[in-house]
Amino acid sequence: MPRVLLVLPTSTYRAGAFLNAVDAMGIDCVIASDQAPTLAGLMTGRVLALDLDSPQRAAATAVGFAREWPVDGVVGVDEASVVTAAHIAAALGVVHNPAAAVAATRDKRLLRALLAGGGVPQPGWVEVRGDPAGTAAVAAARAVGLPAVVKPVDMAASRGVIRADTVGELATAIGRVDALLRRPDLCGPEGDPPLLVERFTEGAEIAVEGLLRGGALTVIAVFDKPDPLDGPFFTETLYVTPSRHPAQTLAQAIAVTSAAVAAIGLVEGPIHAELRLRPAGPVLIEVAARSIGGRCSSALLIRDGDTEMTLEELILRHACGLPLGEPRLAPGAAGVLMLPVPESGVLRGVSGTAEATAVPGVTGVELTIPVGQAVEALPEGDRYLGFVVARGEHPAAVESTLRSAWALIHTDMESIRPATPTSSPAE
Repeated sequence: MPRVLLVLPTSTYRAGAFLNAVDAMGIDCVIASDQAPTLAGLMTGRVLALDLDSPQRAAATAVGFAREWPVDGVVGVDEASVVTAAHIAAALGVVHNPAAAVAATRDKRLLRALLAGGGVPQPGWVEVRGDPAGTAAVAAARAVGLPAVVKPVDMAASRGVIRADTVGELATAIGRVDALLRRPDLCGPEGDPPLLVERFTEGAEIAVEGLLRGGALTVIAVFDKPDPLDGPFFTETLYVTPSRHPAQTLAQAIAVTSAAVAAIGLVEGPIHAELRLRPAGPVLIEVAARSIGGRCSSALLIRDGDTEMTLEELILRHACGLPLGEPRLAPGAAGVLMLPVPESGVLRGVSGTAEATAVPGVTGVELTIPVGQAVEALPEGDRYLGFVVARGEHPAAVESTLRSAWALIHTDMESIRPATPTSSPAE
């Protein structure tokens, strides 16, 4: 029976889906995380505490563990764990991507440089460092043009991503993202945090979900994003598959994605790519060496021959070297609604979830933020209130189902107002 090592940060959304896949497959699992569970002493050979901030140290720890408890595959479940997982898998000699290639997907400066070297169409860009006042706006606008997009080099889920249409807006956006990057709870005390200014790319956005095997890309799903993502912030809501764009357009997008992963040096495991569809051809926005985030994967049902599986089961099968044929999306359509945080504040309640669950075609509604918790909206935040999943015969029907469910869900947020300074008696 194969044994897989799952690198699971304690903050991840993705733990449940992968652990369910482990159970469904009946394989052994080692949970490697940044914190050992309370009962770790009773779980010998099943848990491993790692320093996720030091991939080399984590790999050395895993090698020592594997001498007694051999491991057949390693999977990093999300953005925060893929680099560490790549180092561990390489050290253990199991299926893996080059660690440098995975690291490039976590630093948009490296990613852009590799894509440029491979001739992959992408937005023009320039790096800005340590600019609280946004003084680089004039030069950045001259370099990439307007409208432009400001983004951190190493964050996901549209966190810190802001569109600017004028030099003044660009200066404000640079300052706002710079302030986000200086928060010690996020990025530490780095003196000059880097960010990118990119040319905004017009066009509909799609996501490509795929699996690499020996450098060859198998496309599992192409998601449409029916709601326009034009800024000033980039809150993702609806994902629907299969795509309704013309077959020729999708073929071009897949070709660009294949060229991108080759330019980066990715060869094994899941990839998640974001592209914009311009009239002149697709433009690669980002590639991640992981599967789709949040609870979105629960919308996908995959067939390989007569076997049906989840996306996580597919990833685990590949990582452990289990037989795979030609996996493909099951017939029909599917989609997911990511419920956005409407404003920063304290979540006081969410109503209408029972009614949304009862909408025909909805297969699941899950809230992921508990009542009473403070949350931030974009661009400073990176969480969703929850997820609604639907299936149907056609993409248009799935989109309609998700919109109907969304209309029934209502959120009660208590705004957090900054404290008002009190006057001193002398005043």
